[in-house]
Amino acid sequence: MLKSVNKICDCANDADFQTKNKVILFISGNFHKFEEVHSILSPMGITVGMLRVKGEEIQSDNNNEIAKKSATEAFNKCCLPLIVEDAGLFIDAHEGFPGPYSAYVYKTIQNKGILKLMENIQNRKATFHSTIAYYSRKTGPLLFEGQIEGKITLTERRGNNNSGFGFDPIFQPAQSNKTFAEMTLKEKNCVSHRAKAVNKFAQWYNKQT
Repeated sequence: MLKSVNKICDCANDADFQTKNKVILFISGNFHKFEEVHSILSPMGITVGMLRVKGEEIQSDNNNEIAKKSATEAFNKCCLPLIVEDAGLFIDAHEGFPGPYSAYVYKTIQNKGILKLMENIQNRKATFHSTIAYYSRKTGPLLFEGQIEGKITLTERRGNNNSGFGFDPIFQPAQSNKTFAEMTLKEKNCVSHRAKAVNKFAQWYNKQT
């Protein structure tokens, strides 16, 4: 796939590719994320394709910096307009942990580990933060952010819709009686951090094209 993208890069100017077709790439290996992003952008007239670009895992204590560096690295490899996302779960009682390290923490201790860390803690407040980084030859890296406040559930993983998707089963948005994993895709896209960031990007993007 990357070889074919590189051929397109050799033959096409990315500004024309962007303007004439409203096509961008979402750089990710997570189909759940792609599904959410696609369901938001498609009705807004923006075609998005998913592409995995292998690279070194970027370490930083700042989600924005991670997203910016990831977008820059991906663009240097495929030369086409693209977006990447970096998201983090920030838990008040643990001074924002796991934050920018959320993906690694999920891989290592998963939801059970977070619930274990939250045992006997009354303050369950947490915030999900998303940064969308867009990169084209014309613009360089641009960032769009979204966040949603909520809480960590008490002792159980709840929900089936996105039960395999990160911390969704243990995060309950404020003013909702459902976790993200108990919501339909449409319901989640009405409130989620990712949807807010993607919508900000889409509104900006459509004004440019």
